[in-house]
Amino acid sequence: MLPIVLVLLVTLTQIVFILRALLQRGSTPPVRLAWVMIIGLLPIAGIILYLLFGEVRLAQAKRHQIRRARDTLLLGWNANSHAPAPLPDGLGAAAFEMGRATGGFPARAGNRATILPEGDDQLEDMIAGIDAARASVHLLFYIWLPDRMGTRLAEAAIRAAERGVTVRVLVDDIGSRPLIRSNLWRRMAEAGIEVEAAFPLGYPFVTMLFQRIDLRNHRKIAVIDNRIGWTGSRNCADAAFEVKRSYAPWVDVLMRLEGPVVRQMQAVFLQDWMTYHHADLSAILAETQSAHDPGFTGQVIATGPDQSVTGLSDTIVSMLHAARERVVVTTPYYVPDIPTQAALCAAARRGIPVTMILPDRNDNRIVAAASESHYVDLLEAGVRLYHFLPGLLHSKILTVDGRLALLGSTNLDRRSFNLNYENALLLDCAEVTGDLDRLQDSYIARAREVTLDEVAGWSMLRRLRNNSVALAEPLL
Repeated sequence: MLPIVLVLLVTLTQIVFILRALLQRGSTPPVRLAWVMIIGLLPIAGIILYLLFGEVRLAQAKRHQIRRARDTLLLGWNANSHAPAPLPDGLGAAAFEMGRATGGFPARAGNRATILPEGDDQLEDMIAGIDAARASVHLLFYIWLPDRMGTRLAEAAIRAAERGVTVRVLVDDIGSRPLIRSNLWRRMAEAGIEVEAAFPLGYPFVTMLFQRIDLRNHRKIAVIDNRIGWTGSRNCADAAFEVKRSYAPWVDVLMRLEGPVVRQMQAVFLQDWMTYHHADLSAILAETQSAHDPGFTGQVIATGPDQSVTGLSDTIVSMLHAARERVVVTTPYYVPDIPTQAALCAAARRGIPVTMILPDRNDNRIVAAASESHYVDLLEAGVRLYHFLPGLLHSKILTVDGRLALLGSTNLDRRSFNLNYENALLLDCAEVTGDLDRLQDSYIARAREVTLDEVAGWSMLRRLRNNSVALAEPLL
């Protein structure tokens, strides 16, 4: 009798969770189908997995804090913002409009940018900026390690705090766990730096009752004196990346910015900071910022599972559909949604040269297998595909027609599109985009081309692995 009762209880629970998955708001049909299959095929394990990862859940108090911070900053932003820049004709108009629908910021003219050289010198530029800071230093990283460069940047922040500069540091609780547990973190706090960990895991079995435990703040933002900013794919760590040194060096893009987009980056940092602190810092956005003439039109696009009506993939698709001359994509992780994959293939099929650059060895084997499952469709459409050889290519760049560019923390994968808190910069500038294209050309020079013949020669076991992993793509 007891086994029959248990079977009935499990079956009833399966039905309840299948209905819950089918009725989940904001979910797509492929995601719903994947969860229905998992719950149906793995009765107990499937239900546990759904409870852990099936819904984007935030604790009610945290959701309220995020909304309060956003509303407060929006009032300050609207009160102190100048008129948005006229949208560029044709090529970038739809992308900037979609970027505003996604992140809320308008396109602004009068910006300047410098792409910093590869390697640890990228962070040397940021350290010099911190040493010159007079009023404030705001730093946000997904990963900050207490290695050589991570320590040097922390010591620069300590020096700034000791001379009276307000220094705020926000890191992700999981990505920066080695720093948070180190003496360096304590030294930073003792020096007067305000330090905070985003999405603290706490006691996992308690935390998962109130929010999804794998939500992460993946952003990389630095703003000094509300005047100079840095953004890109670079975490605060050595390029040698000790925690995954077998894949080193990690090759990143980092850009120094001046102009109105810096205040947009500041607003993103402040929203994240005010999620954990009740102080109203919106007055910082009222400080005067100079625009540069000439300067390019740019827009910061911040995304996260609680705040975006649309996603960054919508902006990417807009850029790809606007392309007329060429497209170059660099990403370490390629697990696209259906519209992104379709737009890349469509661009290549209509005769536009489309080039994609990915790392030859990926630090995530599951993601690597899922990526490979898309290679045949990309190559048959005419996309030229390259594998970067010397290290893990971690840059995230998309350029269109030598004029429109997108870079930041966002990978071309579903986790970045739907789960992580990310930031990206969309810009319209032939000079800066040309520099990014030359950077990507340097990646190609250190890469090997992957051909359709090579992929066709993969073993049945490899193809079976790739396509099996791809079945779970909607959940990755």
